[in-house]
Amino acid sequence: MSLFEGSPRQTLLATLGIEFVEHTRERVVATMPVAPRVHQPFGLLHGGASVALAETVASTGAWLNCDQSREHVVGLEINANHLRAKRDGVVTATATPIHVGRRTQVWDVRITDEQGKAVCVSRCTIAVIPAAGGA
Repeated sequence: MSLFEGSPRQTLLATLGIEFVEHTRERVVATMPVAPRVHQPFGLLHGGASVALAETVASTGAWLNCDQSREHVVGLEINANHLRAKRDGVVTATATPIHVGRRTQVWDVRITDEQGKAVCVSRCTIAVIPAAGGA
């Protein structure tokens, strides 16, 4: 599902193979293949790739909840607990809002494997800032 039409194609999303499955103001879901390009040296899913996936879905949800003509969103803080090792297949990240405020948003992100088992849980705080030349 193409969410960011007209955006540059060479982004971290493309590099990691992240694809959106669902995107609403209440829920954002994306998948990422687990293959050598997202592995750490021991052949497991790199925690940084999980964090990048988590911030991607949280930031997308925050963007959907702001005035896109006047505001941008940027990650302010993220934490992650890596619960299960993953060597191959696909992981799915689901982000839901905990708090949607005027200047900050907090999102819960659950990353699971194909069987729905938790791979990583994350909480991401997003800042909502005025767009350049905006409000």
